[in-house]
Amino acid sequence: MAYLKEKFLLSCFVIFSSLLFSVSSRGAVYRPPTVEQLTDRFPRIPFTQGMSTLFGAPNVHFKSNGSYVDIILDKNTGSGLISKNKYYHGFFSAAIKLPAGFTSGVVLAFYMSNADIYPKNHDEVDFELLGYSKRRQWVLQTNMYGNGSVHTGREEKVYLWFDPTQDFHQYTILWNNYHIVFLVDNIPVREVVHNQAISSVYPSKPMSLYATIWDASEWATNGGKYPVNYKYAPFVASLGQLEIVGCSLQKTNSSTNSTTSGCLKNTTVSSLDPVDGQDYAKLSKQQIDGLNWVRSKHMYYSYCKDTARYKVMPAECNAV
Repeated sequence: MAYLKEKFLLSCFVIFSSLLFSVSSRGAVYRPPTVEQLTDRFPRIPFTQGMSTLFGAPNVHFKSNGSYVDIILDKNTGSGLISKNKYYHGFFSAAIKLPAGFTSGVVLAFYMSNADIYPKNHDEVDFELLGYSKRRQWVLQTNMYGNGSVHTGREEKVYLWFDPTQDFHQYTILWNNYHIVFLVDNIPVREVVHNQAISSVYPSKPMSLYATIWDASEWATNGGKYPVNYKYAPFVASLGQLEIVGCSLQKTNSSTNSTTSGCLKNTTVSSLDPVDGQDYAKLSKQQIDGLNWVRSKHMYYSYCKDTARYKVMPAECNAV
């Protein structure tokens, strides 16, 4: 009888443990919490409809009538895409499958920027996936600049809870007047709340969406200690499930004028911003739980804890 009781308790423990984490070649990987699938709310479009080749045209390969695209880094060049329009606020998402193997120094960036228009006071919102030599594991870095505040790096880094080289995973930026939310597979990994402490450096001007792969040997791994090894090239990143929904900035007939389509900025008239309103003003209880899960189990660097770098912390780090 005691043996049967012990066996029953052991079985319960195994079942309970399997709900918390799974085991792979990368060790224990905790199962993420359930969250709302925000990416189901917006339509997917072909890359050929929403984006154009930015550089490295021979290394940009559109597939499935433009629904998917490979962007490639080899010894000759990297490659990249840029959105056909600029956007003020919106929801920007793509599913990405990263190169496998030894990828030290390789960076895949999915980000928004207006540096081409405002070189001295540009805004930027970044996902940067950093190829890494340690454990041969990709690292996710997020960052944000507003109004040219590049002297203050606002990086945060997390280890992913899955192998990003085995399948597609969704990387999403939600940007509105309330906050900027970085999401991975719909789980928030970071929230930048638009409050008084950060208001002066909060992105405020229309931006383009970019997807690029390039050689970041000089800084991406221990200050360039482990450069890209082109023996393992080409490095191929595959992208799909593109969603670009925002207030698009359309050029008028005059080369000096532009209009913001679908978004009424700085007026009292109700906005047509697709991520305006209470549904997108703050995180839900599920999303807060997901954010806390990522930050407690997977985040290993935050600029707000880097006292060696900042003797006086940026104002938002001290905001309640």
